[in-house]
Amino acid sequence: MSDSRARRPDGRPSGSGIQHLKLKLAVLLIVCALPLFGSLSMWLRGISLVPLTAYGVVSVLAFFMYWADKRKARADAWRTPENILHALELAGGWPGALIAQQVFRHKTRKVSFQILFWVIVALHQVFWIDQLFLGSNLLSHI
Repeated sequence: MSDSRARRPDGRPSGSGIQHLKLKLAVLLIVCALPLFGSLSMWLRGISLVPLTAYGVVSVLAFFMYWADKRKARADAWRTPENILHALELAGGWPGALIAQQVFRHKTRKVSFQILFWVIVALHQVFWIDQLFLGSNLLSHI
């Protein structure tokens, strides 16, 4: 049975929402769990509000940078350098970047970009595993 929806030049259905939404929401919740728990824990224990604030503010900034870059790509205008997008992700904006990638279907098919993006997400996971479960011992030896 063929799909009767209109298709874009790249073969994807036009106007369709995020594909595999439930799975992608589950992945988002899983990868955000440690940073959210760790950031909230630091704030509630009076240690620092910086991680929680940074994740929120930089994620919003990353989301809008992806949006702007997607608009520029469609208009064939000057683009945001990938290293800027990755720097925002590294600074804590990866949750917003992950959401933007799906909402705008931007940077999702470029393998080299996705590899570095997921390395950044993994680094954040390792940081919070170290903070929450290893007493900051792992990263103190690096």
